Amino acid sequence: MAAVADARAQLAAYEAVLVAELAARRPAQTDLTEDQPGHGVEGWSPARVQAGVSEFLVDELALLRGISLAAATGLAERSLALVQELPETWAALADGLVDEPRANAIVRALAGQSQAAGGPVEPAVVAEVEAQALGWARAGETPVRLRERTAAALIALDAAAADRRRKKAERAADVRVRAVGDGMSELIADLPTPVAAACRETVDTYARMAKDDGDQRSIGQLRALVLSDLILRPWDTSRAPVTAHLQVIAPLPATGARSAGVEEQQPSPAGAAIDEDAASVGGAPITHEQLRELLGQLDSLCPGGLQAPAGGSMDVALVDPVTGALQATVTRPELQRLVRRGCSDHPPGSCRCAVLDRPPPVHRYSPTPAQRRFVHARDRTCRHPGCRRPAARTDLDHVHAHGDGGPTDCANLCCLCRRHHRLKTHAPGWRFTMTGDGVLSVTMPSGVTRTTRPPGLRMLTGQRRLTGPQLVTSGAPPDADDPPPF
Repeated sequence: MAAVADARAQLAAYEAVLVAELAARRPAQTDLTEDQPGHGVEGWSPARVQAGVSEFLVDELALLRGISLAAATGLAERSLALVQELPETWAALADGLVDEPRANAIVRALAGQSQAAGGPVEPAVVAEVEAQALGWARAGETPVRLRERTAAALIALDAAAADRRRKKAERAADVRVRAVGDGMSELIADLPTPVAAACRETVDTYARMAKDDGDQRSIGQLRALVLSDLILRPWDTSRAPVTAHLQVIAPLPATGARSAGVEEQQPSPAGAAIDEDAASVGGAPITHEQLRELLGQLDSLCPGGLQAPAGGSMDVALVDPVTGALQATVTRPELQRLVRRGCSDHPPGSCRCAVLDRPPPVHRYSPTPAQRRFVHARDRTCRHPGCRRPAARTDLDHVHAHGDGGPTDCANLCCLCRRHHRLKTHAPGWRFTMTGDGVLSVTMPSGVTRTTRPPGLRMLTGQRRLTGPQLVTSGAPPDADDPPPF
């Protein structure tokens, strides 16, 4: 195990050099300046990437490594700090004298502090603290304690260092949701330590009050319920009303009544991938039973069948029974009218004409509402590999630029969040291509290509696999996205 740890340390040092070399080949001179449209919009956070490095370095690094944008930002930050700011720590890591967790602890305490890295601390002071920290690391100090001792040593020589790091961390604060499976997700908030402690204490106090009143649920479950109640605040009239909207996507069979624990199984044809689309909320899969409970709470599952929730909308997405490719999107009243009317060219017979298809192309830049509805239903999220931003908060982008002759057609439109829309439009060396059924390929400046497929689209190598239509229901009526500032 010691040999494995040594090998990990050496590989981490080698990776840091490679990341630093990639950063050197992606200078900030290729980025937009402050007076250019599209500069500094939501999602652009240069504070954690070293000055002089392109903001799109972390996007390329995320795709190369197959990690999240946040993890790629952390990797770039650590690598540049090791190679350029803390050479003694990098050397100890490369020689296997310290392991990766302890090297990262030193980096987190000292990165960005030296004047050579744009910080306010004399390089000699940082080097002195680094030498102390390496001594503690070699002596076996735990990573958490090592970080605390290193930070304390820096404060002893520069009392303002802690405040600078704290203010930098506060600027990077955010709130995130991470699915953990079994229909559950984590709500993660970055807060100043006193605020976080006060929030936890308040939630715990209310939960224990409910426990004292006789609630039989566990204290942890009560804390979670109190937190959601305090955030949603249905009883608070002192603030302007805000409605949280959910997007629920599910195959229609999942909404039907089934016995608990019983699932209907259909034989899978040879060569067909087992990729049946599950019900999901915000992109996280949920069980059929949880889906029916949710639809009941939204008053969408009624004796008369499925209907849109109050103040929301419901779309039915029709998919190809062989490939799972989206064929059309339609509201329930529209679908009922089309079923009653049938084919207008062959009313008496079963002609099998397609009375419903994807929206036609238009000769203008802005997509039609029908095209937006179709592409949102097909893509569901930003289509850049690894990005999970919901389609409702993305731009509808022309893969082949409209200014270069690209048509405003569903086969040339895809959902890209504002950050990745900017990357596609402005970052040099990136190339986006898409097939007619929505398979998007993204080639990075390094020549590596990553591909994403619309959810539900299958790759069949043998016989047919039958599926049903899908229900797409949202708590918010469809509205136009803000036009891109390019």
